[in-house]
Formats: sequence, C-alpha cells, structure tokens
Amino acid sequence: MPRRGSCPTQKTNQAAFARIDLGSIENACLHSQNESDMSKSEPNREMHAAPSLAFVMELAIELAPALDLGVTPAGFRRMVPITGGRFEGPKIRGDVLPGGADWQILRNDGVLHVEARYALRTSDGALIYVKNSGLRHGPPEIMERLIAGHPVDPRSYYFRTAPRFEVSAPQYDWLNRYIFIADAERHANSVIVRVWQVA
Repeated sequence: MPRRGSCPTQKTNQAAFARIDLGSIENACLHSQNESDMSKSEPNREMHAAPSLAFVMELAIELAPALDLGVTPAGFRRMVPITGGRFEGPKIRGDVLPGGADWQILRNDGVLHVEARYALRTSDGALIYVKNSGLRHGPPEIMERLIAGHPVDPRSYYFRTAPRFEVSAPQYDWLNRYIFIADAERHANSVIVRVWQVA
C-alpha cells in the first residue's frame, strides 16, 4: 500500500519518461553513427575529376594509295602503306620512317577500325616504335567523299585513336610510361595525327 501523501502515478510517469529519454538518446546515437558511416562510404568527388591532357606532338604522315585485300572473315580489309612524314612537339621532333602501314578493317556497321604500325626517328637519332589503333566513322556521304580523296571538314566525322610507343632511348622513356590519345584528319595522300598525354 502506498504511504499517505505519496504519488505513485507521478513516480511511474517519471520512470517511463526516463526510459523514453534513454531510448531517444540511443536512437540519436545510432542515427549519428549511420550518417558518419555513410559519409565515409561516399566517394570523394574531388578525387574523381576528369584527367587532364598535355599536348605531345603532331604527326604529318604521308600515304601511298590503299591496297584492297577484299572481304575476309573479319570484314573488308585494306592496307595503306606509309611512305614518310614529319612530327614535332614541345619535347620531341623528327621523321616518320617509310615502311610502315595502316591495316584497316571496315566493319558491317560502317565503322572503320584502324591499326597503324610504323617507326619514328627523332632529331637526335632515337628510334621509336608506334602502334596506333582507333576508329573512324561518320555519315555515309561524308565517308564516301573521304575515301574518294575529296576535302572533308574533319569536324564532320569521328576519328580518334590510342597510340602506344616503345623506345629504348632514356631521354624518351616517358613515352613508355603514359597513356596517350589522339585525334586525326584524313586527307587525300596523308593523315594528320595530334597526340595528347593523359595526365
């Protein structure tokens, strides 16, 4: 039996409020911890900025008429002999050596896959092997004019490549160590390739 003057309802309510307050604190702590864990798992957007590009060189590559090898299991095969040329950039310049070639496959979807293999000789005598693969495509009427050797605005078609270099000369070892991309322009008897280093 409660003593005279006591208030069992008040004590019961105080105990209930104490339990509610403790539960609210626990929930608040758990919510704060979850937010902290989520913030840790979110990617740092500053670390995922687009890579920057640095200009490396421009190549003017001279070409002989294409040789059509016909339809193979891979597609319509062409070979374009490389007869020479020049290249120049902020840290490198020299000649494109004759004897290389651009091996091409015209796919069923109208996209031309190119793979050019050739050698460069720098102004200080270093030899560099180049393997340059990429894709060229555009509206059919533009591609027809391009193949026929007519002048075409390079902005009217897509021509991008990813060159790879091999060199033993230590002053050009940086060519072995980076990823490069290039844009290109096809002309009647030549191709212009501008190479960029991906930082």
